[in-house]
Amino acid sequence: MSVAPIVIVGVHPVREALRAGGVREVRVGARADARVQEIVRLAESEGVPVRRVDAQELDRLAGGERHQGVMATLAEAPRRWTLEQVVSFEAKPLIVVLDGVEDPHNVGAILRTSDAVGATAVVRQERHAAALGPAAARASAGALAHVRIVDVVNVVRAIETLKSLGVWVVGLDAEGAQPYDRIDFRPPTALVVGAEGEGLRRLVREHCDFIAALPMRGHVSSLNVSVATGVVLYEALRQRLAGELPGRGHSG
Repeated sequence: MSVAPIVIVGVHPVREALRAGGVREVRVGARADARVQEIVRLAESEGVPVRRVDAQELDRLAGGERHQGVMATLAEAPRRWTLEQVVSFEAKPLIVVLDGVEDPHNVGAILRTSDAVGATAVVRQERHAAALGPAAARASAGALAHVRIVDVVNVVRAIETLKSLGVWVVGLDAEGAQPYDRIDFRPPTALVVGAEGEGLRRLVREHCDFIAALPMRGHVSSLNVSVATGVVLYEALRQRLAGELPGRGHSG
């Protein structure tokens, strides 16, 4: 199955994509401001073709996203990986599993944080998941082109596969029995996060090894899924950089 090329819209995401490399073409509107002109110069210095288009074409390709008069098409669609491949990629993989996250802005933000912490891959269900289109690409600030993505048919089966490959599976849920920072994220670990407003589905919760929660001290009952995922991923990175976790572990 062919995967459509990624379209990135907006000044900052396009600039970051050009700096990272791999842009096939940049399109700019007729009324380019100073920031867009800077992108044009950057594209030309990198040998990337720049095409002037009308506002209607930008609007159509942006799919309703605010494009700020500029967009870029990546040279290649992101490669799709298998669970077995990403688990074997490194000794202690850190994998994010999306259980029905349908907001493309949240997906993009999770991809951005996953790239920032060096996560091994992001697993997403083929159905009931946000499209990896302009909205997700913009929110990811270019990370969509770099994060390994695994598409699966069924999240529960994916969890079972990860467990059979030696990966601990930690679900993130407001009703979790353990605080997130009492979980040992140093071994091979998959972090499973649920849909906005609904959290993890029951069967998904039941197949996780542990359910962790973020402590809430204010008036709201939960955090945005991308924010919560970022908090836990940085805790995982902190533990892995420190190399030790005195008095803590998976059991508890």
